[in-house]
This record gives sequence, C-alpha cells and structure tokens, in this order.
Amino acid sequence: MRPIRRSSALRERAVSGTSEGPTPAADLIGPAVTESNAEPSTGTGEADPGVPDGAAPWSSAFRAAPLAMAVVDRDGLVAGVNPTFADLLGTAPAELTGAVAADLVDLASDARTWHAYREVLRGRQAELRCTRRVKHPEGHSLWVQVTVAPLPGVASGGVLLSLADISAHRELQARLRHLQMHDPVTRLPNRTLFFERLSTALEVESYEESGTTGRIGLCYLDLDGFKAINDTLGNRVGDKLLAAVAERLTHCAEEAGHARSIPPLVARLGGDEFALLIEDSTGTEQLADLAESVLDALRAPFDISGRRLSVSASIGVVERHAAGTTPTALMQAADTTLYWAKADGKDRWTLFDPERNAHLITRQALAATLRPAIERGEFALEYQPLVGMEDGRLSGVEALVRWNHPQFGILAPNRFIGLAEEDGSIVPLGRWILATACRQARAWQVAHPDEPPIFVSVNVAVRQVWDSDLVADVARILDETGLAPHLLQLELTESAVMGSSGRPLQDLQALSDMGVRIAIDDFGTGYSNLAYLSRLPVSVLKLDGSFVRGFQYENDNSATVPPNPADEVVVEAMIQLAHRLGLTVTAECVETMAQASRLRRIGCDTGQGWLYSRPVSPDRISELLGVRV
Repeated sequence: MRPIRRSSALRERAVSGTSEGPTPAADLIGPAVTESNAEPSTGTGEADPGVPDGAAPWSSAFRAAPLAMAVVDRDGLVAGVNPTFADLLGTAPAELTGAVAADLVDLASDARTWHAYREVLRGRQAELRCTRRVKHPEGHSLWVQVTVAPLPGVASGGVLLSLADISAHRELQARLRHLQMHDPVTRLPNRTLFFERLSTALEVESYEESGTTGRIGLCYLDLDGFKAINDTLGNRVGDKLLAAVAERLTHCAEEAGHARSIPPLVARLGGDEFALLIEDSTGTEQLADLAESVLDALRAPFDISGRRLSVSASIGVVERHAAGTTPTALMQAADTTLYWAKADGKDRWTLFDPERNAHLITRQALAATLRPAIERGEFALEYQPLVGMEDGRLSGVEALVRWNHPQFGILAPNRFIGLAEEDGSIVPLGRWILATACRQARAWQVAHPDEPPIFVSVNVAVRQVWDSDLVADVARILDETGLAPHLLQLELTESAVMGSSGRPLQDLQALSDMGVRIAIDDFGTGYSNLAYLSRLPVSVLKLDGSFVRGFQYENDNSATVPPNPADEVVVEAMIQLAHRLGLTVTAECVETMAQASRLRRIGCDTGQGWLYSRPVSPDRISELLGVRV
C-alpha cells in the first residue's frame, strides 16, 4: 500500500475540482444522515472515528458491515471508512480520512483502470471492478476485489469504495494452477506451462521492450533406453528415474543460468521427453555448451531402488531469432532435429540444419505425391547405351526412369526410388517402367529390321518380387509387346540377390527359364560371393563404378580419382572368375578411353558410361543403332 496522502487546501486535488477539503460524509450520504434523525448515543460520548454520523439505517449498517467500505468524495478523497476497511488495511480510521482513495488500493497503476475510476467519480460510468494486491503495514500482502460505485441518492457526487479480501481464493487458485501446470512425477513445468512460457517469449513486446538479444534457443531431448527400463522394471522405478533425470537437468540449467537474468526453463513434455528453453540466447555456442553439459550429466549411472541404471539422451538443438518464429515452427524444428540425433547414433546432440530440413520437407512432399504422379503419367524413360568392348557397337540399353515433377522439375531415380520402395508404389511404377521399356525395345526392332536387335535392361526392386507376381507381369508384358524374352534383361542389386531363397529364388529361376536375362547390378559392393553365384540363374555381372574410377590410368592426366592398382587386380580377377562361371561382365561408369582400353585388355565384355553416352531419349538411341560408338 502506498503512503497515505493527506487532503490539503494547498495541494492539487486528487482528481479535479477546487473545493478546499473533503466533503463531509453526512453530505455525501444525504438527507438520511442528519442530526435530527441521528442514531442514539452509545453512552460513551464518542463517535467512531472515520465513520459518518447520521441515521441508524446508514450509520449502523456502515459500521457493522462485514465488507470493507469507504466513502469517497467527488475529488477522490476518503470522507469516511468503516472499521472493517480500517482493519483490512491495518490503519486507524482517523488516519484514512482525507487520504487519496486511489493510492490506498493502487488504482493509478495502469492507465485503463485509472481512466475507468475517474469516469465513475464523474458519474459517467456505473461501476468499476478490479483486483489489486495491497501491502499490509505488517509486511505481508493481500489480494482484494475492488468495487467502486456511485452512492445512491447523493446529488453532490461521491462514490462507495468497497474491498473484499480474496487472498485465500487467490492462494487456492495459485495452488490449483501449480498442480495443473507442473508434472506430478518430476515437479517440473509440464507441457502446458512450457508452451505458455514459449508463446510469451516469442511475443514481440517480450524482447523489444526488455532489451534482450531477441533470440531464442531450445534443447529438446529424449532419453535413450528408458523404455526398456520402464518395461522391465516397472513404472515405479521408471518414475524415480525420471525424477532423478529432472534433478540433473535442473542442475545443468542452474549452472547455465548463473550469469543470466533469465535462467533456462526445464520442462517435462511427456513420457521421457524434456525441454530446456533459453529465452535470451546469445547464439548456437551457448546452446551447444548446454547440450554437452546435459549429455555429460546423464551419462553418469543412476542409483534407483538399489539398482544401478544407465541412460543417455538424444538432443535436438534449435537456435534462431524470435521474430517471425512461432511455437509450432520451433517445436517442429526441434522434433526433426531430435530425430536426426537418434538416427545419427543417439547419445549426442544435433543442431538444426535448414538445408537438411528443406531436403526432408522435399522428400515428404515427393512421397505424398508419388502414387498420384504415376496415375497422371508424370514419368518418362531415358536410355543409356551398353556398348560391346570389342567392336564398340551398341548391344543394349539400360532404361532409367525420370520424374517430370511439376514443382521440382526433372528428378533422377535416386530422388524417389527409395521412397517408392518404402511405400510400395514401386510395384505399379516398376510395372509401368517394364512395359514402357519393352514396348520401346520392340519399336526399335521393328523400325530397324536390318540391324541386330538390342536388348533392354530394366532395374527391379526386391519389393516387386515380394509384393507382386513378377513372373506373371513379365510374361504378360512380353506377350503384349511382342518382345522376345532374350531381349529383356532384369537387374537386381547384389545385396538383394545374394542369400535369396524361397519365392525370390523361384521367381528368378522361372524368369531365367523363360529366356529372360538376369543381371546383378553394382557387383562388388555387397557379398561378392562368386561361389554362390554359380547356384543362381544369373547371366550378367555389372561391376560397380567405384572399381572403374580407381583404375591405374595409362597416359591419362585428367584423372580426378587417385589411381589404385589393387582395383585393377580385383577387377581382372572377378572378370576371369565370372567367365569361368559362364557369366558376362559389364563395367559401369566408364568415362575415359584409358579406362575402356584397360577394361578391354583384361576381358570385360560390355561398357556403360559417359564415354559412350549419357542417358538419352529413344530417338537418339535410334540414331546410334548400327553406329560404332
């Protein structure tokens, strides 16, 4: 409570007007309070200080009222108070008379309330209600509900100021809010309070008026291995472990906040997820230091219920300008970064990377539109020549799919084939590729009857074998297009073919029996088990381009990869073994004449790479038929 200001003819009036003193309470109460109808004397010969004399209906009710009340004149000065009012404020009634009423309950602390109060004094507003915190002379504070309303029947103006002590109610509200806003297991702020604090921190006024950095940082962490502990030892042990983790996180936040006006907020967002919020971040280095301290703190074992338990954490770290950031955007970035930390090996922190996130968003956008794109016909095929090493003539082509995306342009297979395998859309896409490639191979054969027909090689994913009847699809497409089976080559990766058994092996055997050629793509990067190959219906090995790039180049100063003599030895050995097994060999990524010359000398059958041609349209392949490449 502010110091009581006294009425004086020499000082400026509290509100307005020129009268030299407070209007007597009897005048404010009106005709009902006069000497002629005054309440009989109590026998003491003394009137209650600060209580207006007058008629019993007014004075007795005013004195006995359990509600704290004060009569305030039109100038805003106290004309009289009842004992309850004086007791509530801890001040003698006589000392309150003539005081500025607004000062007693801090009505001038904000412009809106002060304006409304003045409007009530002037008779322009019916009532004012507000809540104020009042300092008691004994040192404690109390909350009061303030009501200011005109006195009925008083022509000269004036209002009745009443106070209701709501401290107990406010305390109960505070306790309930604390329960609602805090986690019962760890006693940390919960998700609701965290987002409330985050939203406030991101408001423009929060960082513009406070003079802070205007940046915000977040460490979003998830415990590694907690689920196993909780499932095996039970929720009781799990809850104790969470509480212990919360203590260590709080200690880390306290250590980080020693030199700061706003210490980091630690919250449990649910399950084994926690967050540390820095509202006035100084940069990523500060967040990195905090994340490192958290990881170090959690690596030490926990002694819980006689057991020694160990957990670690994966932490997503986000630091950025508060301007233009929303709670949703910040949490999405933190959640994505936490996922990266787990994917990168756990027990680590990872900083949000906008470029990596943009790639992820693009990937999600592609995944969402992949199936509809197949139906809309957004895919096309290009063909890369496969050239005989001995005669340099075109012997076949590999069909390579392209996605003509309406937003991202032409996309290579590495941008979407993995997605198609994940969601199963590789089955309809692969079926379309197979049919289109076979139809095109037959078209070349018909258009160039005097040239030896070329085969077409099509990549097949393992999921196509499991999720569809590949044998039936191939038989139907060959029948519909009229392409001979030996002019179709199906490529499967080495890791997919090696160890095949059951249905995949049966399908490969059925396709081989049909006359279709089976090739192993990227050979040399997986199992490289040539002995196992003898038991598979495979006819072609395609050497991975990494071997060719590492060749010892002869008289070639343009090499961008350091020569590796061991690659030559390995490739030559694989070619010789493949030939002994009755297999032909195709070398991928042939880019120079020196590479082609060396491959030819060690017996490689076919070459594929930019030395001969990049993937091109079907018309360009027609031009290459019969031409030495």
